[in-house]
Amino acid sequence: MLPLSALSAEQVPVKIHVTTHIYNGKNKESIEWIGFGQYLEKDNSKYIKYEEIIEEGSIKTIIKIAEKEGLILRSGAVKMRLSFMLNKLRNGSYESPYGVFQLVTDTKRMTLEKSPNHTSGTFDLLYDLKMQGNQNGTYHMTIIFKEEKK
Repeated sequence: MLPLSALSAEQVPVKIHVTTHIYNGKNKESIEWIGFGQYLEKDNSKYIKYEEIIEEGSIKTIIKIAEKEGLILRSGAVKMRLSFMLNKLRNGSYESPYGVFQLVTDTKRMTLEKSPNHTSGTFDLLYDLKMQGNQNGTYHMTIIFKEEKK
């Protein structure tokens, strides 16, 4: 996993709005988070980084977006690695106090639209998720980021 300090390109402070809709049969769950983080571009990849504080502690999240693949790394109170490639099955993992669970993503849509100055944009991700071989639902994640002027 990449340490946050390994990303040394110029980081732009951004306000981040993460919305995740989870569809499982007739059930729909929505999760929303708004906070602050950084956006940067390095070696033909784009990164969105942020930290959430929850009851169990803090969670550091790094989202890497390359031309044909993506990666979500979470560390701290939650440890997770999700890999994405359009129309391909990719393996991942989720570590909990109860053990490590194997995850498989099947990415249906993955787009990044940025403003001309690259300081705001929208990352749109739609994927099916299996945990331990069982269908866990269809996830639609949208991350909107916008430069925070000082």
